[in-house]
Amino acid sequence: MDDNDILFLNGVKILLQLMLDFSDPRMHCDSLEDSNFILANAQVAKGFPIVYCSDGFCELAGFARTEVMQKSCSCKFLFGVETNEQLMLQIEKSLEEKTEFKGEIMFYKKNGSPFWCLLDIVPIKNEKGDVVLFLASFKDITDTKVKITPEDKKEDKVKGRSRAGTHFDSARRRSRAVLYHISGHLQRREKNKLKINNNVFVDKPAFPEYKVSDAKKSKFILLHFSTFKAGWDWLILLATFYVAVTVPYNVCFIGNDDLSTTRSTTVSDIAVEILFIIDIILNFRTTYVSKSGQVIFEARSICIHYVTTWFIIDLIAALPFDLLYAFNVTVVSLVHLLKTVRLLRLLRLLQKLDRYSQHSTIVLTLLMSMFALLAHWMACIWYVIGKMEREDNSLLKWEVGWLHELGKRLESPYYGNNTLGGPSIRSAYIAALYFTLSSLTSVGFGNVSANTDAEKIFSICTMLIGALMHALVFGNVTAIIQRMYSRWSLYHTRTKDLKDFIRVHHLPQQLKQRMLEYFQTTWSVNNGIDSNEVMFISHVVFRRKAYILG
Repeated sequence: MDDNDILFLNGVKILLQLMLDFSDPRMHCDSLEDSNFILANAQVAKGFPIVYCSDGFCELAGFARTEVMQKSCSCKFLFGVETNEQLMLQIEKSLEEKTEFKGEIMFYKKNGSPFWCLLDIVPIKNEKGDVVLFLASFKDITDTKVKITPEDKKEDKVKGRSRAGTHFDSARRRSRAVLYHISGHLQRREKNKLKINNNVFVDKPAFPEYKVSDAKKSKFILLHFSTFKAGWDWLILLATFYVAVTVPYNVCFIGNDDLSTTRSTTVSDIAVEILFIIDIILNFRTTYVSKSGQVIFEARSICIHYVTTWFIIDLIAALPFDLLYAFNVTVVSLVHLLKTVRLLRLLRLLQKLDRYSQHSTIVLTLLMSMFALLAHWMACIWYVIGKMEREDNSLLKWEVGWLHELGKRLESPYYGNNTLGGPSIRSAYIAALYFTLSSLTSVGFGNVSANTDAEKIFSICTMLIGALMHALVFGNVTAIIQRMYSRWSLYHTRTKDLKDFIRVHHLPQQLKQRMLEYFQTTWSVNNGIDSNEVMFISHVVFRRKAYILG
């Protein structure tokens, strides 16, 4: 990529940012296309290259857009034999000093035909007060010049100042209109339009500023990328994992006779319900990114978007089922079954994975958590299967079930028609989790095994799911770890290549030391990033966007 491409890239970058800051592009299209103007990069002192030209200018000068791009803003390609040299110098001086220029000058089209032009060059400043662009507005006044009679010339000598002021005011009005269109100052309301027109026609020069306009939002609107929202999302994520762990455990392991155990977790369950309800309220006041990539701040649009997406799921998950205890509901298992709808909250976790996909450590933690959560769910199902086998009337089946075998090993067998004794809930859960993790990771020791038909069918399903999860989770884990150490590996590879080069070419020790120090210093500055490659990609993207916008 040569110097001209770099100049073009810098200018186009500013131009694209300028165009993307339009408050309503449809409002500006007509006026921009009807105007004869060019935009030049004021931050590149080497000729101030042109980065954009309107269709009207191309039609006026007879040049194609590709022929005008990257040429100097002084428009030397329009100069000819009769062009005033003093005006040429004034244009160059105004560009160097970054001041406004206005005047009547003779230009030449591409075919060589001359035309009189009202030229108005205006600098555009950013929010820091630095001039970043030049706007040059052109108006063909050849017909006006030709129609001037000798009597008019005498009158012009008397009223020259008035006539010149008329021409300049007309040119200024055109350039100011273009400037206000580009800067995004035109609004949809007629009231604001009248205010802008008053600013346009005043004699006092007011250079427009090129800067990103502040988004207008209510103070009660919460930014989706704010620090508070990020912390709140992590709190909701922890609450979701709490629900995903406790709800299946309570459904499978806690029976109707364990009301005291259930009541011990009532406080934490109510706290989670309150968090979910508050989260629903916050989601009605949180911004979001539309499909077009625009951040939406309007409260009505936010409400409609949330109601049509996640509101129903969040509402079901936030239903306060623990209030049933206030009505003396003693069927604990029914309450636990109703709470399983809160697992729908896990669907929101997929949305979080997209957001944190660039953070390898977070993705690695979430993947391992999902794997452990799956093992926990399957342990709950494994216990239910063993419990159903134990409660079967057939003496043969429950004597060979995994719970019966576990009870005998722990010297706490079942007795009294299979309703008394047996291992504790804690021991049964640990054994079930041990079995499911062994099956999911394809490591089985046989001390907890499937004996009945139902247990064997579940074991087969567990092995199949384990093969899929092993490929999915640990495949991603391997890729993430490789990505985390990719820079480290690249550093050592390039260091080895450099040392091999030095050894093959028998370079002296002093030069070898300088080369290694230079490489290490350069790496510490750019961390191995190839700036030329990045600039080339940006160069291609900006060229394509400029072509589309042009």
